[in-house]
Amino acid sequence: MRKFDTQVQHLKYKVLREVARHAFAGDLLSAVSEIPKTIVPGKDPSMRCCVYKERAILAERVRLAMGGDRRNRNVIEVIDIACDECPVGGYEVSQACRGCIAHRCQDVCPRDAISFDQDQKAHIDKTKCIECGKCAQVCPFSAIANIKRPCEKACHIGAISMSEDKTASINNDKCTACGACVYQCPFGAIMDKSYILDVIELLKSKQTSDQRVYAVVAPSISSQFTYARLGQVISGIKKLGFFHVVEAALGADMTAWKESRELAEKGFLTSSCCPSFVSYVRSEFPQLADSISHNLSPMAEIARSIKQTSHNARVVFIGPCTAKKMELQQQLVSPWVDSVMTFEELQALFDGADIDICSLEEDVLDNASFYGRIFARSGGLSDAVIQAAEEQQLDFDIKPVVCDGIDACRIALLKASKGRADGNFIEGMACSGGCIGGAGCLTHGPKDKSQVDKYGMEAYEKTIADAVSVLGN
Repeated sequence: MRKFDTQVQHLKYKVLREVARHAFAGDLLSAVSEIPKTIVPGKDPSMRCCVYKERAILAERVRLAMGGDRRNRNVIEVIDIACDECPVGGYEVSQACRGCIAHRCQDVCPRDAISFDQDQKAHIDKTKCIECGKCAQVCPFSAIANIKRPCEKACHIGAISMSEDKTASINNDKCTACGACVYQCPFGAIMDKSYILDVIELLKSKQTSDQRVYAVVAPSISSQFTYARLGQVISGIKKLGFFHVVEAALGADMTAWKESRELAEKGFLTSSCCPSFVSYVRSEFPQLADSISHNLSPMAEIARSIKQTSHNARVVFIGPCTAKKMELQQQLVSPWVDSVMTFEELQALFDGADIDICSLEEDVLDNASFYGRIFARSGGLSDAVIQAAEEQQLDFDIKPVVCDGIDACRIALLKASKGRADGNFIEGMACSGGCIGGAGCLTHGPKDKSQVDKYGMEAYEKTIADAVSVLGN
């Protein structure tokens, strides 16, 4: 068993692994109803009130592992049957209430939602409360707290609320598919759709055609699969049936090269590499939409290069990002990228195909530059754009605003929308730490950014110009 942060994440992996196992074997349709019983055998429940509910939830997880509801364009979905254990939430009066006679909380409430019992302890009528928070602000004992569900707390853009039946509801117009809610939900009631069946179909169909399936791996792979060596992971990917493994960092070099020129021409830009950040700009700061870099993301950039130079190529991106699955749907991206997987899903493919990567010889990964590889961490994109400008001798002083996480992005964009930007290039990363903090990582929590730089120093190409010249750009 692999090490995962939580039992929820391990459960998700087991579903993906079983779906992959049967898809490789060619008997998924006949076995699909048996997968929940395989994962939860016997009659005794281990997670929920009864084994039947556990299996019903697992059946929904299997559905999402097989692509989910194709009519719902969002790749993040709520499993309603699993979303029933969290408290309703909102403002609650705790035991810290001393029953003071000032009644400031009652006086400030605009909806008369606060009353007092015979012990003079405050109570909040949920049918009247509008959650303005004024009562909590004036309570001298800090006895009123805003109890939010984990998914709501994880979503810093307010895309998650409660539906009428008290389950989580995602506003697809606001959601940027960052996946923070997926990892933070302690009941696993929110999950990202998986497209591993599309990937397996590509790998299988290439056996009867002349198409070649390329794997484009994100540079953050250097911080993943810590139980094996990177060269063994590359061998494992090829053993799955991929023709070649290419670094998305090569696309990052190409993006930085072009983005520095665009910035010098326009004078102000916001980055285009993080699809979650780009979605956030378009939905919450539409007045800045024209300032988003017109360059493709590194994923799409290198995929386009592969398809323009390789006959009958198919491209699958593998990385830490759930939002890349949304980027795949964009008109400018879909011709170049055929499917997207997370590192979680790659682990499930390895085990579903019974590939022990630790037993494999080490293969090599195509080289990018140091600067392309450090795109994986916050600040790496800005460093690369500055380097690309220097190598091209552009007469422009780049002043980056590095935004680590969506809260920092909001502040920078708010200033820019009012004409008071702190710099001329906003590097937006929705995940804390950058791509190394993505929701599709094998493990979460703080990552060592120096590990990314160490991986970057191993790059054969030491300049961006050297890297892009290899690709003929």
